[in-house]
Amino acid sequence: MTSLDRPAIAPITLTGKFVVLEPLRPDHHDGLVEASRDGELWRLWYTSVPAPEQMAAEIERRLALQDGGSMLPFTARLIDPVTGGPGRVIGMTTYMNIDAATPRVEIGSTWNAASTHGSGSNPDSKLLLLRHAFEALGCPAVEFRTHWLNLQSREAIARLGAKQDGVLRSHTRSSDGALRDTVVFSILEHEWPMVRNALQSRLARQR
Repeated sequence: MTSLDRPAIAPITLTGKFVVLEPLRPDHHDGLVEASRDGELWRLWYTSVPAPEQMAAEIERRLALQDGGSMLPFTARLIDPVTGGPGRVIGMTTYMNIDAATPRVEIGSTWNAASTHGSGSNPDSKLLLLRHAFEALGCPAVEFRTHWLNLQSREAIARLGAKQDGVLRSHTRSSDGALRDTVVFSILEHEWPMVRNALQSRLARQR
């Protein structure tokens, strides 16, 4: 795929088996607040889930990064089992640190309501984002990053089939000011078919 053939990294709606990823909009605010209250994930020190009173600022921040070309943010909704259309809002995810010239993206700044954990919503979101990155955008690699101490996230990324590239020590500061070591993973284009098949197999077992 040449640069002339590739679509722009631009807002798009992606629909899967369990979730719909919609371009983030300000009017998603109330649904996102309710989703963040589901499990109070902002209280976990190793995550960056916005608290309800911070949601408007977080939406504004993500949309500003979109305007600057470095992020493409999505709101995640469950698919309504009755109508087959978009249902309740469950969280957020993004393409971030976008390098449009290569092109290369990182999938991150992701969180989902606690009640949806283990439901298939997260692997479905990852399948949608990875498929679009590799098959539509023509990315040669897709990156993931997480806190060194977030073992749950590291294990989840590894289960996708991503390989660990390394650790950026004292890379950034967490919300409490502590220095964070960041673990970097990636999936390469030639690895994508195997990763895709594994994700599709996982989703086929979900009800």
